[in-house]
Amino acid sequence: MSYLTQPTASHFVNGAYVEDTNGTPIDVIYPATGAVIATVHAATPEVVEQAIVSARVAQGAWAALPGTERGRILGRAADMMRERNHDLSVLETCDTGKPYQETSVADATSGADALEYFGGLAATLTGEHIQLGTDWAYTRREALGLCVGIGAWNYPTQIACWKGAPALACGNAMIFKPSETTPLCALKVAEILHEAGLPAGLYNVIQGMGEVGGALVGDPRVDKVSLTGSVPTGRKVYAAAAAGIKHVTMELGGKSPLLIFDDADLENAVSGAILGNFYSSGQVCSNGTRVFVQKGIKEAFLARLTERLKGAVIGDPLDPATSFGPLVSQRQLEIVRSYIAKGIEEGARLVTGGARVERDGFFLQPTVFADVSDDMTIAREEIFGPVMAVLDFDTEEEALARANASEFGLSAGVFTRDLVRAHRVVAGFEAGTCFINSYNDAPVEMPFGGSKLSGVGRENAKAAIEHYSQLKSVYVRMGDMEAPF
Repeated sequence: MSYLTQPTASHFVNGAYVEDTNGTPIDVIYPATGAVIATVHAATPEVVEQAIVSARVAQGAWAALPGTERGRILGRAADMMRERNHDLSVLETCDTGKPYQETSVADATSGADALEYFGGLAATLTGEHIQLGTDWAYTRREALGLCVGIGAWNYPTQIACWKGAPALACGNAMIFKPSETTPLCALKVAEILHEAGLPAGLYNVIQGMGEVGGALVGDPRVDKVSLTGSVPTGRKVYAAAAAGIKHVTMELGGKSPLLIFDDADLENAVSGAILGNFYSSGQVCSNGTRVFVQKGIKEAFLARLTERLKGAVIGDPLDPATSFGPLVSQRQLEIVRSYIAKGIEEGARLVTGGARVERDGFFLQPTVFADVSDDMTIAREEIFGPVMAVLDFDTEEEALARANASEFGLSAGVFTRDLVRAHRVVAGFEAGTCFINSYNDAPVEMPFGGSKLSGVGRENAKAAIEHYSQLKSVYVRMGDMEAPF
């Protein structure tokens, strides 16, 4: 493609691009047109072995470096990502179909933030001293070893950095397997890290589907697995990792509630609902897709929401004026359309949208259902597309109970002018990442993750350090050692 700087091979292993055409071909399809824009090959067993061996060889020396030196390299990579933001954003748009208007401010920039943040933390990874009378103990924070990251297709650049940055800061090596749907972006992350001075082997990217992920997760030389994906995939990966007693982080799906009270600022509440349902064409795991609106404001909310949605600019995602792009694939389009049909069939009121956009690619109108009940399929199952379910409620107690009546617990939000109620409600939410008068903010300084079936562990912030390192405790006796015989 002349309009982007493509990676030059399928894999990035041991500091260089690697190709092995014996691997299964995987076509990269541009969601805005349905055209094949690249082809990569799944990693063969030989490529997987090369990735593991080179990572294991490089990791020990990397962990032995002072944290400041590791951090300096990550900081350089962050600067380079920002300098190349335009090209990386175009690649992200081609990989995912998300509008350039969005990718240029939310993807490579977020990845750079993670590299900079964890690069800054690398020098602070210390243990503690514990005085025990005349004896004492101390702890050392040490790397886990070899980490495997498995990415989702909605944020390929960001996820590659959200997993890679803390892993590398703590002294680990990482092998990252992107989603087979969006394989290109992580290769550029690896290329930039290497160019910034990261020693060869420490951040390898290999392509493939479930069998490649399974080979990595099941390998006894792997110490940690971090997955972003669906709950069914999470169950399989978690079980496979558990067989080897590996460290695990799981960032899985959600069906998150957004509570809007009568006293909320209407315009802000509508903005929150739009960001929580239609950003990235609804393909965000933390989306607030169950929008509970107190009855007094319901019709005003629906009217203003419908009006605001008319302002969505649907078109070529590479055009900076476009604000709403296609779904990532034909398969995802069909899944979302089946949920829309189910919503209509089960009696929800279609307020706006619901149809495919008449143009090439996998475009679907922003869709809003009202009069949705808790037992409807569209209120229970994660859709991962631009479909909002609006539910009525009367009281705070009722809304909170219904909000928590889900197997998921990733995110939750509340809009109200009553800040006492806002803090009371978020304290009651059964969710890992919550928002007050906002939605879907994800600064790297704040931990991100879920509860219940939405996952275990946390990404970002200082909390991520706990998931990419381990403590060694050392007891020091200063006097003679006694024994019973």
